Amino acid sequence: MDTAVGIVAEYNPFHNGHQYLAAQARKMAHADTVIAIMSGNWVQRGEPAMFDKWHRAEAAIAAGVDLVVELPFFGAVQPSHIFSKNAVKIAQAVGCDALSFGAEHPDMDYDVLIANQPVRADAFKRFDRPYATIFQEYLRKKTGIVLKEPNDILGFGYANANHELGNPLKLYPVNRKGANHNDKCLEGSLNIGSASAIRNEIQRNNLAAIKDFVPKTTLEMVGKSFQYDWNQFWPFLRYELIESSIDRLHEIYQMTEGIEYRLKDSAKKAQSFSEFLNLVKTKRYTYARIQRLCVYVLVQCFEEDMLEEPSYIRPLAFNQQGRKHLNQIKHDVDWPIITKVTDEQIKNQLLLDYQSSMLLQTISNENQDIYRYPIIKN
Repeated sequence: MDTAVGIVAEYNPFHNGHQYLAAQARKMAHADTVIAIMSGNWVQRGEPAMFDKWHRAEAAIAAGVDLVVELPFFGAVQPSHIFSKNAVKIAQAVGCDALSFGAEHPDMDYDVLIANQPVRADAFKRFDRPYATIFQEYLRKKTGIVLKEPNDILGFGYANANHELGNPLKLYPVNRKGANHNDKCLEGSLNIGSASAIRNEIQRNNLAAIKDFVPKTTLEMVGKSFQYDWNQFWPFLRYELIESSIDRLHEIYQMTEGIEYRLKDSAKKAQSFSEFLNLVKTKRYTYARIQRLCVYVLVQCFEEDMLEEPSYIRPLAFNQQGRKHLNQIKHDVDWPIITKVTDEQIKNQLLLDYQSSMLLQTISNENQDIYRYPIIKN
């Protein structure tokens, strides 16, 4: 059987750094197949992806990835440790032998961090700072290892999830090249910019600024595809927050410490989504956590739904090598491989994916699940 390396991604949008990682992953793992486990229409920070999952998957296949499978909503729009765990489970299920990821410090000793992490999360019952900050300081004091860069944190999450599953995947961290994760400006000789900076230029309709930082196929995709942002969903969110009772809001996933009162009050006062975020923001709550809560309100996410275990493989796009890999694993994999969405699947497995994607469909009128099939590139 061919060997496969997995990459966990959002491709928001696919840029030169992603293309570099795919090539390095294939080389380091000696892999025949590169498989991306990609977030769907909403990403980890609680934002709508700038382009829908189909356009992003197609751009990835055109630029070096062989197979893109969807990371379900309940795995994608989560704090990093849950995001990582779900992604690693899918990588294992789809037949990956290895997992590769970008890291600011690829030589970081994950085994030491794993061995020294706290056993009980209630060691961090502090309300003046985010949980992640306190967790990272704890590890620094125990190990001397500074874990603060975004990709290092995700890398630790992947390593920890892999450890919990019995280390089924060999890990290949790749030194991150070019811009830092949250850089807002596009510059540098490597033509590798941050996704944030690329999105900023796209929002300004300045495609000339990004042409050296993305593959040609991504540039073409950007020029012809519908773009999403939170402002389009703000009226729906505001309505839900104002009209829902406090008791109903309290039932929403991760709605803790009375933040539902703050969300409701801020929705009444704010005239825009950015104003709303600034009204809600405190030292305790990061923008990412607030945005995730907002998505949970829109989609009506409850704990029993969001703590589901991955149980299916949903290919979004593949080339001939990706098709070959799917054919090799289809008789051995324990999970169904979903290529055509049915009403029964929506009811039992894909409900949150369907509901969250319908939000985008409402804005753009572009089908997201029903009548959509994997994109096949020759």
